[in-house]
Amino acid sequence: MHPQFLWLLPIVIILFYFIMTQKEHQALFFSDAVLNRLRVTTNMLTLKARNALFALMMIFVVIALAGPAITDGKVNVQAKSADIMVALDISDSMLAEDMYPNRLALAKDKILDLLQKSPQERIGVMGFAKDAYLVSPLSFDHASVAFLMKQLNTDSITEKGTDFTQLLFSASELLSKNRDKYLLILTDGGDENDFSEVIAQAKEKNIKVFVLGVGKSDGVPIVDTRNGGYIKQNGSIILTRLNENISKLATQTGGSYIEAISSDEDVDAMINEMHAKTQRKTLKEEEVIQYIALFYYPLGLAMLLFLIATSSLSKRKKVEVPMALMLSSLFLAAQPARADLMDFRLLDEAAQSYEAEDYNRSQLLYGDYAHRTKDAEAYYNQGNAYYKQGDFKNAQNMYKKVFSDDENLKQSALHNLGNSYAKEASKESLEQAVNSYEKALKIKDDKETSENLEEVKKALEKLKQQEQEKQDDKQEEGDKKQQDEQEKKDKQKSDKESKEKDADEKKKGDEQSQEKSDKNSDKQSEQEKKKEQDRQEQQQKEEQSQKSDKSKEEEKKEPAKAGATKSDKVMSDLEEQKWLKELNKNRAGHLYQLQRTENRNERTYEKPW
Repeated sequence: MHPQFLWLLPIVIILFYFIMTQKEHQALFFSDAVLNRLRVTTNMLTLKARNALFALMMIFVVIALAGPAITDGKVNVQAKSADIMVALDISDSMLAEDMYPNRLALAKDKILDLLQKSPQERIGVMGFAKDAYLVSPLSFDHASVAFLMKQLNTDSITEKGTDFTQLLFSASELLSKNRDKYLLILTDGGDENDFSEVIAQAKEKNIKVFVLGVGKSDGVPIVDTRNGGYIKQNGSIILTRLNENISKLATQTGGSYIEAISSDEDVDAMINEMHAKTQRKTLKEEEVIQYIALFYYPLGLAMLLFLIATSSLSKRKKVEVPMALMLSSLFLAAQPARADLMDFRLLDEAAQSYEAEDYNRSQLLYGDYAHRTKDAEAYYNQGNAYYKQGDFKNAQNMYKKVFSDDENLKQSALHNLGNSYAKEASKESLEQAVNSYEKALKIKDDKETSENLEEVKKALEKLKQQEQEKQDDKQEEGDKKQQDEQEKKDKQKSDKESKEKDADEKKKGDEQSQEKSDKNSDKQSEQEKKKEQDRQEQQQKEEQSQKSDKSKEEEKKEPAKAGATKSDKVMSDLEEQKWLKELNKNRAGHLYQLQRTENRNERTYEKPW
């Protein structure tokens, strides 16, 4: 079965040839005749005989490694799979933190677990909100699908709402070559109460829907990742909860509905449900030859020769045995060891580095182990190492990855997460610290956590008070500045009025003197001036009349421009929709917007998520 190992036979034979033909160390000082007289005759094997047994043993070990076998007929093997499209809800409501760390992050981890536990299934992934986006097509390459899932970034999505009609249309198009179509949706259910139209659409397109509900029935606010704080509507914070009406979409289309939990039992249950309710189609059929392995025969003979060779060793004198060959035989015969069998040494070294305050090396060792095993405690220890170095951002990321059934570990992770937020000492970080401490206290009532919570609340209140004082000081300074400017303006106005009064009095005196001189002017000059003035007034009236007629004609030709002043200043809703569509078309990354339904009803009552 593995003929490449037979290349070791010439190496073994040549090696033992040199070992068996070399002279004994005593032969360098004594002749053969003297040695024969000095030797004591015993019943044990000679050195050459023993080495010959070791050589034969190694030959049998190499033959065993080559895997001798005989054929045992042929068998027909079929590769079957149920094509499953997984849809992830990426609307803003999935940012709610009633599931740790939030609904979206937990749902992504559930998909990664599904990919790991379903190696025989062909799985594709979609993201959806109001439109549907392709993350990965159907593929057996689960490692690539998992990579795309980990890199999934929904920050560029600008749409609101959750449209299951568009999702079913896109899923049907992607599964168009399949007679039976299976769709697994991870969602909080959106805000619809009546799913009758969606159910009818699923039955029409022959789609069997499975739903993993993510969220809790208690209302929680939605984090506003773009502007900070929480999403509001009409000035009030919006609460979102799991819409359990989505279960009808699953049960009435022949699928199953399961609510998500922190452990992976929900994924195991969903896999069992899909195996029971899906039909696998044959993807490939191949005739395979079966073999009966015979490696244990040469391996047994090698072990027997090893016992014979070692049982003849003298108890009174030291006999040199080629230990390197014995060890090499053990390594050749052994199966490749798993790397994680020695991980206890790595963890011990990481702990020692932490105690020695070499936090950088400690976090690197814990990070290596956590990356390979996804161990919650390793993430927790790596977060502690980051925390000790003052790298609070990375510490927060590690604490958020602690998913465990151990209540003490979860409580400690949330406690330390609150500490890392508190160390940043900003208003937003202090609010997040309060949230983390409160979650930790829900798991376990801890005195230190309670004390930290009170201290952070006081610090947050003090910070808010300082901000209010700064704002008041700024407002007072602005009012004072405005008052000074007003006084300055009043003074300038008073000076101006005084100057104008003096100028008027002077002008009045000049006019009186001028009036006296005008009386003596020629009457004929006055008549000519009056005629010239009348002529200019007549010309102005004619020009105004022509302008008025021209403006009326333009209004008749272009009546639509009458209200253009206001609309030019503010972008209309229609223009905004057009720009959003263009932005979606040119979006970078691996989210590809799928074709919309032909008769799509645009909803105008969407909530801000």
